[in-house]
Amino acid sequence: MNAKSRVLIVDEDVVMAKYLANHLTRRNFEVAVASSSAEALRIFRNFDPFLVLLDTASREEPGTDTLQRLKQIKPGLSVIVLSASRDPELIFKASKLGADDFVGKPIDPKELDVRISKVLDSQRLFGEVTQLREQVRRQTDFTMLFGTSPKMLEVKTTIEQVADTTATVLIRGESGTGKEVVARMVYAESSRNEKPFVKVNCAAIPHELLESELFGYEPGAFTGATRQKLGKFEQANGGTIFLDEISEMHPALQAKLLHVLQDHEFSRLGGKRDIQVDVRVLAATNKPLERAVEEGVFREDLFYRLNVVTIHIPPLRERREEIPVFLEYFLERYSAHYGKHPPMFSDFAIAKMMEYAWPGNIRELENLVKRYVIVGNEAQIIRELATHKPIVSSIHAQPNLAAAAPVAASASTIPAIKGPVDGSEMEMPSLLEIGRRAAMQAEREAIERVLAQTRWNRRQAAKILKISYKALLNKLKAMEEQSKIQTGNEEVK
Repeated sequence: MNAKSRVLIVDEDVVMAKYLANHLTRRNFEVAVASSSAEALRIFRNFDPFLVLLDTASREEPGTDTLQRLKQIKPGLSVIVLSASRDPELIFKASKLGADDFVGKPIDPKELDVRISKVLDSQRLFGEVTQLREQVRRQTDFTMLFGTSPKMLEVKTTIEQVADTTATVLIRGESGTGKEVVARMVYAESSRNEKPFVKVNCAAIPHELLESELFGYEPGAFTGATRQKLGKFEQANGGTIFLDEISEMHPALQAKLLHVLQDHEFSRLGGKRDIQVDVRVLAATNKPLERAVEEGVFREDLFYRLNVVTIHIPPLRERREEIPVFLEYFLERYSAHYGKHPPMFSDFAIAKMMEYAWPGNIRELENLVKRYVIVGNEAQIIRELATHKPIVSSIHAQPNLAAAAPVAASASTIPAIKGPVDGSEMEMPSLLEIGRRAAMQAEREAIERVLAQTRWNRRQAAKILKISYKALLNKLKAMEEQSKIQTGNEEVK
């Protein structure tokens, strides 16, 4: 059963709770019963009901307190309060805390059915309104992403050609380029657009849990599995599933995904039968899967199954003409969101942004505009760009950024030779000193590149550079002190 059929009854009166449970079970609801607030909260997190029938009479704690705690966990939860008391103050307090309705005891089953139907209708209407708003937002995102750049118009043409097919699509591009927006556009343009669109971020879920998340499980499949859970593939049946960051999927799970792509069937964890599904698969990655195949961490047969149609999204630095349009769009969007209205960026600021490499692509630009709306200080934004300005030609040239660090001294690494050029003695550092400075400069450039690529996520940068997090912090502190020394020397000069 889906979430729309689950009801939690919270009532200390065991006889009444059993009566209500039997009544709702006969009407095809999946029912759980709790006799106390603590038990209700424990069951609630795993059961995830759409509706709670809550008796306000409780020896443990006031029912309104339980109502408040449930609403904090799930603000959109529907609650019908049950009470033998007709106290207007109680009804008002429960309503203020978010209760949807009030049913007096003794309960008339027909009246309860009517109230539950009203809650279902209200939830359905709210869902439709939310869906319409989401469609308007997505349409705006689509227009923004494909409206100004010739390269993105090529992407749009490809989407239109493959959208209304069943072909698996692999969307490739750097982080923040809009891969999810492209996936949603493929879905929106397809004949499956009235069926579910289910997104799974393979990098955000530990691989130990990803299998149960994708394919579900049966009761008893593992410790704590007390009930059946439907996986994302079943939830997406008839529609589309979007596997983001597919390169992060554990090799042991890749074989099961390959089986789904080939045979359109799978079994839940602990299950004894195969389940047939009709799901279109869209996948996205910001890493070169070919290299992952060569390194043996990604199955070659799965790669070819996913790579039926490839859509490559160019990074923002390759479509800079879009930057002013995005700036205007995000400024308007977040000004309305935060209730602040700073002026449009100056021509000077826009020029600086056009020069910037945007390693985080559209997401980085969006966050920058968000900070500008909140802070309202354009000069601070420009300083931020200048501080973290990466080298466009080198940031993304090599997938292995640590290996891409320069190993030879550049002209700026070797200090200028002082003194005359007539053969007299000159002031020049030793070869050992030149080598030391070159190594420091190479290390500094490698660290700056990786930090730019990870958008200053220092833990991730340390992992890429294959050093400890503490070692990276020490190196950054040393780099900062060295910069202060150099700045001081320049001021003295």
